[in-house]
Amino acid sequence: MKSIVIFSLSIAIFGIFILSYPLETQDELQTYLQRSGPFIGTDIPKSEGIDGSGIKVAVIDTGVDYNHPDLFGWGEDGKVVGGYNFIRKDQPPLDTNGHGTQVAGVIAADGEITGIAPKAKILAYKVSEDGEGVSSELITKAIEKAIEDGADIINISLGVNKTNAKIERAVNLALEKEIFVVTAAGNDGPSLETIGSPGRNFGSVTVGATYNNLTSSLVATLEIDEKSYTVIPMVGSSKLDEPIVEKIIFAGYGKTEDFEKVDVRDAIVIVERGSDVKGDLLYFSIKEKNAASAGAKALIVYNDKPGIFLGELIHEFIEPGYTPQIPVVSMDREEGLEIKESITESSEGILQLFYNPDFVAHFSSRGPVSPFYIKPEIVAPGAYINTTQNNAGYNFTSGTSYAAPHVSGAAALLLQKNPELHHHEIKSLLLTTAEPVSDAYNQEFSIHEAGSGRLDIGNAFGAKLIIMPPNFVANVSTDKTIAEQKLDLKLLDGTLDNLEIEYEGPEFIGFAHVLEGNTLIIKINMNEEKFGEHEGKIIIKHEDTRYTIPFLLHYTQGSISVNQQNNKLYFDIYHPEEWTFAKILVTNSKDGISKTTTATPDKNASMEVFENSEYWIDAKIRVNGNTSDAFNIIQINTINESPSRIDILVPEKQIGMITVIVIGIAIFGWIKRK
Repeated sequence: MKSIVIFSLSIAIFGIFILSYPLETQDELQTYLQRSGPFIGTDIPKSEGIDGSGIKVAVIDTGVDYNHPDLFGWGEDGKVVGGYNFIRKDQPPLDTNGHGTQVAGVIAADGEITGIAPKAKILAYKVSEDGEGVSSELITKAIEKAIEDGADIINISLGVNKTNAKIERAVNLALEKEIFVVTAAGNDGPSLETIGSPGRNFGSVTVGATYNNLTSSLVATLEIDEKSYTVIPMVGSSKLDEPIVEKIIFAGYGKTEDFEKVDVRDAIVIVERGSDVKGDLLYFSIKEKNAASAGAKALIVYNDKPGIFLGELIHEFIEPGYTPQIPVVSMDREEGLEIKESITESSEGILQLFYNPDFVAHFSSRGPVSPFYIKPEIVAPGAYINTTQNNAGYNFTSGTSYAAPHVSGAAALLLQKNPELHHHEIKSLLLTTAEPVSDAYNQEFSIHEAGSGRLDIGNAFGAKLIIMPPNFVANVSTDKTIAEQKLDLKLLDGTLDNLEIEYEGPEFIGFAHVLEGNTLIIKINMNEEKFGEHEGKIIIKHEDTRYTIPFLLHYTQGSISVNQQNNKLYFDIYHPEEWTFAKILVTNSKDGISKTTTATPDKNASMEVFENSEYWIDAKIRVNGNTSDAFNIIQINTINESPSRIDILVPEKQIGMITVIVIGIAIFGWIKRK
């Protein structure tokens, strides 16, 4: 039996969420190896002999252990056909950490474990020794080297917490070279607005994480006095056949003496993590045993510091013969304190534990990152993933780091089947054929949480229609109530006869469409005065395949119009009420770099631009002491770009200052694993 490496790291310390799962026998190991692949439809391309042959996938990470039997060989005849070690330039990119090997295994392991595209080749770019930190400069250099080495796909399971212009431009360069770029969303969920670079990049495919198709994909829900809270089942808890509906009682730290002070029979008990005595090792298993012995039906443990955590009831320090008797869940400290302070004698809780492999993992970072495009775009299995580990081992691990390579492997299969596909066409096939994912209340996750849905290679593999764009954002306002969006349809096979078009979303959004040749023209408008952001979906049915195009609709009171004259943009603000001031943010879609200008009713706003690009305009309009949003987009293609123009605009002294800043970023721009 090959060694099985099982370990757990703290998300707070390392930015990567790795879960352990106990295994006892080789037979049990075999049961769990091949879950996520078949779950997302790999059996369909496999049946047609499509396995990733001829495709090179660049893994920008901690290197790859090419001595692993499932990833064996360095050089032209091996699995890892090339790459570069940016840490020790005189040595090959051998992984001594494990993260890159885990990522590569999901993509292309070919042995004890079968990756998504087992015959694909790997290009390994080592940009970190230990996986804990690396300069953004190395990420950029690795992308450039992958382009030079002829990569077909780039997988980046690393990232920073904010936009990085150099990484953004490097990713865009790869896209211009027709390389498909996949990035991990990050592990800073479940809060919104938690995706950084390169996951923020407009052109790359950003991937969030769902649970795997495992019996360990246990999720939990908690509702107290009709309010929902985020909770995580502790490892060792069991599925419930029906919800526990009982009173809520606080019991200190869950010590024996705490339960002597309150009657918790048939109650859902909430306690604080840790102990009030320094050095007291009050394990979760002890808290569970004390609660069960006191007659409680379930136990909630809230954190003793900010953030949520995963707890384990089964561990090496448990008492002999210990078996959990009641379900135990963990929760964030802030929500735990809220419950503690708000519960009354009549407070009632509803706790449910159930299996849901398509549940978006709590740690998966969420959007939005911009009001102009959707992130993440797709989710894939990223929890309890069994993959290759250093030193010929295997381990169960979790994080969006392992969701992203599922998508990279899927892209390799599509590219092998149809080598003529452009990167944006691969993206369309994967996104529009994704499966919807629902929460514990059977409500679909929002676009900011799950994008288009969960990856389904089987659907994408059989698709005959490419739809561009695969998702979109539209803007309407009180003076422009109708938005128009064109969807270009490209047939891979068949005809557009009997095309069915449907709309799913709020009834107060009006929808109309017309097909002109291979262009589907969509018109949407607001039928009610409901200002804000709204989600909808356009469903296209073509030859037994269902395609989903999600969209966001912004309905704002005010608006901002923009006109171009040569290399200058001119802005005009409108609002039905009297406005006093507007701050206008203009973002270059190529690198995410933004500039600001201001306007007042007596002062028109303008801004110079020097590059052909799509520019996103975000206006914050001050009205009666409040701020009102307005959005617009302009595509510029008529500027005669001059490489030296920026040198003219920036004095020599400032160039020196900028150089110092760039060097500082290269040294200190630390990046975390996802």
